[in-house]
Amino acid sequence: MSERTLAIIKPDAVKKNVVGDIINRYEQAGLKPVAIKLIQMSQSVAEGFYAVHKARPFFGSLCSFMSSGPAVVLVLQGDNAIKKNRELMGATDPAKADAGTIRKAHGANIEFNAVHGSDSPETAQFEIGYFFPGMEIFS
Repeated sequence: MSERTLAIIKPDAVKKNVVGDIINRYEQAGLKPVAIKLIQMSQSVAEGFYAVHKARPFFGSLCSFMSSGPAVVLVLQGDNAIKKNRELMGATDPAKADAGTIRKAHGANIEFNAVHGSDSPETAQFEIGYFFPGMEIFS
């Protein structure tokens, strides 16, 4: 079933100049970018995006990190895009991620872990809408 998911190449990965490698991994896995842009999140935009984690102890540092530099936000489309992207990303902690995953290759630690991906169809719908009005997405 073809679906869409949001992916973010986080500031740490942009700073390391590995954006091309990460996008290549998406494409090689059959995930087609249908929307893409380079953004610099403000603290308030990061807080709104991660509001679901507001009560968690890492919320403040996560929002500071995500607003610390440019990030690439993408909408990926393909069969089982959410599951496929989660497998490509690997475990949240790069030390626990499988070999060959994006986080194993480009993540430094649980906070600086290179990429974000939606975890469910409901989350994907919210996250895509947060960064992309409908007219910015192409099939």
